[in-house]
This record gives sequence, structure tokens and C-alpha cells, in this order.
Amino acid sequence: MEKRQRFSAEFKREAIRMMQTSGKPVVVVARELGIPHNRLHK
Repeated sequence: MEKRQRFSAEFKREAIRMMQTSGKPVVVVARELGIPHNRLHK
């Protein structure tokens, strides 16, 4: 069984900032960050 990924508060803030300011679809931002796109919706 694989362990859950843990993300720092800084990583989370940066991911949200990228989503809001880049104008890119969520799927593209998630791919750039190397995480599943459903993580950004949570």
C-alpha cells in the first residue's frame, strides 16, 4: 500500500495561487505540479 502524499502549507498556497492567476485549466496546473487534478479541488 502506498503512503499518502503530504503537502506543506506553502505548497498548497502556491498551488492555489497558480490556479487563480495562471488562467490555465486545473488539469494543466495539476500536471505541472505533479499531482492528481482532484487534489486541487479539495
